[in-house]
Order: sequence, then structure tokens, then C-alpha cells
Amino acid sequence: MSLTTIWGVITKIIDICIVWLAFYYILKNVKNNIKLALIVKGVVIILIVKILSDLLNLYTVGVLLQYIVSWGPLAIIVIFQPEIRSVLESLGRTQLLGRHKILTVDEREKVVYEIMKSIEYFKKNRIGALIVIEREVSLQEYIENATKIYADLSDDLLESIFFPNSPLHDGGVIIQGDRITCASAVFKTSMNPSVSKRLGTRHRAALGIAEESDAIALIVSEENGRISIACNNEINYNLTLDEFRMKLIEELSPKEEVFFEAGEDESGDEND
Repeated sequence: MSLTTIWGVITKIIDICIVWLAFYYILKNVKNNIKLALIVKGVVIILIVKILSDLLNLYTVGVLLQYIVSWGPLAIIVIFQPEIRSVLESLGRTQLLGRHKILTVDEREKVVYEIMKSIEYFKKNRIGALIVIEREVSLQEYIENATKIYADLSDDLLESIFFPNSPLHDGGVIIQGDRITCASAVFKTSMNPSVSKRLGTRHRAALGIAEESDAIALIVSEENGRISIACNNEINYNLTLDEFRMKLIEELSPKEEVFFEAGEDESGDEND
């Protein structure tokens, strides 16, 4: 086999991988964006009707759909420009090499412990709070315009930030790994028409960041002390402390657990 043939096979494999990678990111963003999902559904319906009109020889319907197919892409770009821009921005913010910091089991337990202590305090005293935990998608866009902190996560610090008379009380806190990166971060509110009108700005901001990224947003209502979690394009409203803790642990856990470290056997003893 010549080098030219080998190189041809390699380029074809690279070509296929790039196409599949593009489809993966498109489908991932469609899943997490309500408006983009509606666009895709509309396009699929139009294509199905077009195929049926061709099979049944529906001339008038076929002509109309031909115009739609011809001018549809341009109309979609013009009408849904904000949604398309949001997808491109999301791709740009994605950290291809993984999380900002992969937490160990002990670090995850400490993060949950410190957050839960502050959440219990906020709930008991009806102090409003919005805590956003970064995962794969970078939140640098929001960090740049917020008040930088870069401090170890602790319940005392969270309680100080969200104390009603604190200058950092308004806005949200962003956590990267086991550190508080910034406070007073301002997020885009969700425009989802199906969201209950009972939810205020803090909840809509939490849902907004959950719709455009994979972040975990923790909310405490200032009016009634109810606690909620927004993630994966939805909001889990009015949870109990146990439900809140379990949901937080579930979302912070890595998708694939590493049970044995390199150099250790199944019994947990190190190899000589």
C-alpha cells in the first residue's frame, strides 16, 4: 500500500470525524435551546410535507413549498439571528479540554457541605441568593463583567456576599471548581413563555443560564425562602433540603466514576 493511499484513507477518516463532531455539537445545542428546537421541528415538518406533495403530485402545494425551501434558509438566518448567534457563542465558550477543574471526591463533598450550610442559612432567614456552578461550558463572558473574588469556597463567604446590606448582594456568584470566582454577576433572563409568571427575576436568570450553558444554578427566594435548582434546560422548583442536596450531588458527580487509581488492584492495595 502506497503512502498516497494511506494518506487518502486518513483524510477520509478525518473528514468523517469532523462531520460527526459538527452534528454532535449541533444536536447538543438544539437539545438545550428551546427556540432552536422549534426551528428544527419546523424545518422537518416542511421537508415531510414537501416529500408528500411530490409523492401525491400536489402541484400548488409543491410550488409553494419550493419557494419556502429556496428562500427558507435566508429567512431563518434573518429571523432567528439571535438564536444562531447564541449557539455559535456557546460553541466558542465550550472548554474542549474539560472542566475548569475536575474535583476529587473529597473536594466535591466539601463543596456540597459548604453550599448546603449557606443554603440552609438563606432558607431559614429568607435571604435571596443565586449561586451558579460552572461545568463544561465556560462562563467567562459573565465573569469579566462581575466583581472578581477568587477565594476558597466557604459558607461564611457566601453568607457575607448575600447579606442584604452587602454591596455584592445583587446578582449571582459564580463558582469554578472549589473556588468562588466572582460575585454580582448579571445573567440573561429566560424568555421561555411556558415559565410560570410566579417566578421572579432571580429564577428567570437562573433558568436563562441553564438554557444557554450546562451550568448548575442554585436559587433561594427572598420572598418565601423556597430553594430551587436550574440545570439541563429546566428548573426544579421548591425543593426540600434533602431533595436539594441529592440533586446537587447528582449534578456535581462526574459522568464516569474512576473506581481504581492507576497502580492499584481491585482490593485497593498498591502493586509493588
